Amino acid sequence: MLRDAARSLWAEPRVPDAPGRVWRDWALVSALVPVVVLEGAFREDLVWRALSMAVALALLPTLLWRRTHPLQSVVAAFGLVAVVDVASLILGDDWRGLDATVFVILLVYALFRWGSGRDAVIGLAIVSIPVLLIAFDAQMHSDGDEVPLSEVAQGALFVLLVAAVGASVRYADKARRRGMDQVKLLEREQLARELHDTVAHHVSAIAIRAQAGRVVASTDPAAAVDALAVIEQEASRTLAEMRTMVGALRQGEEPDLTPQHGVAQVEDLATSPGERPRVEVELSGDLDGLRPSVDAAIFRLAQESITNAVRHARHATRVQVAVRGEPDCVRMTVHDDGDPGAFDPRTATGFGLVGMAERAKLLGGTLEAGPNRSRGWTVTAVLPRAARP
Repeated sequence: MLRDAARSLWAEPRVPDAPGRVWRDWALVSALVPVVVLEGAFREDLVWRALSMAVALALLPTLLWRRTHPLQSVVAAFGLVAVVDVASLILGDDWRGLDATVFVILLVYALFRWGSGRDAVIGLAIVSIPVLLIAFDAQMHSDGDEVPLSEVAQGALFVLLVAAVGASVRYADKARRRGMDQVKLLEREQLARELHDTVAHHVSAIAIRAQAGRVVASTDPAAAVDALAVIEQEASRTLAEMRTMVGALRQGEEPDLTPQHGVAQVEDLATSPGERPRVEVELSGDLDGLRPSVDAAIFRLAQESITNAVRHARHATRVQVAVRGEPDCVRMTVHDDGDPGAFDPRTATGFGLVGMAERAKLLGGTLEAGPNRSRGWTVTAVLPRAARP
């Protein structure tokens, strides 16, 4: 198993988290062009001035491809540098190039950020070639003195540090994605449990009525008995299959026999006047006859929104919860009066908003959360009364 996991990581495909050649990359290249030209024109200690400028300008396009083709970018950039280094060694000139070409270090970051494990190993070997050539050149020009390899070692350590940063960012991004996927999965399981409990109740009623029908049937007893027997059989089979399915989803947990909370229990989330922040709940409109899944979801979303406000809304004194039943949907709004900018879900460590949005999406609705213009945050969820076709 460990060998298979290592093989999978080694051959992992390149999947950048942003499209290649985005406007930021073009802006970076555009900003570096005048830097290269100015250094090439005014720097006095340059060897092979025209070639140095040409090499630097030729390296710039690799920045545009570093996200989608990290290994190819590294090979092209550091391969070109290695060729010029070899030529300088053969000719005996101490060619260093432009200082502006330090931007190629971004290619090393991109290699470990978006490349596969195989790409990282191959790319690191390519990057080491210019480093070795610089060390050899330092040996050739030492003139019997102490070889100045300290700068070469520092450069190599800097390259490894950039590679480590790229790998750590990649790992953190994967961990975040796994966390979001796990939250969505748990939310789907929770919804499946609630749907199971609701449907199981109705199916159980069908089975009981079918059993009673067999007893009280008086007209055409044979046909009635046959029909009721089919109803009982199918209802019992559906109930058994649903219990088996949700039993697998529970992952060994015992069934929760506690009655489901719904819109009627949202008022229980209100707090007494002396508590801070004070939670106020207002129910309005037609809230009768809601689908059980929507009924339970409204309570869950209100509960999670209040919890977020209490935890993250700095200096909040009041949290207002409004649930309104409309002809085709149910609208829930949770607003707090905390300090603006005190809570940003993009920097939060939890995934509460992710789970809430996933639950609303599964039910065919929407959920929006964000800061108000004046103070506090508002969470708005809209769930359809009717099931999706």
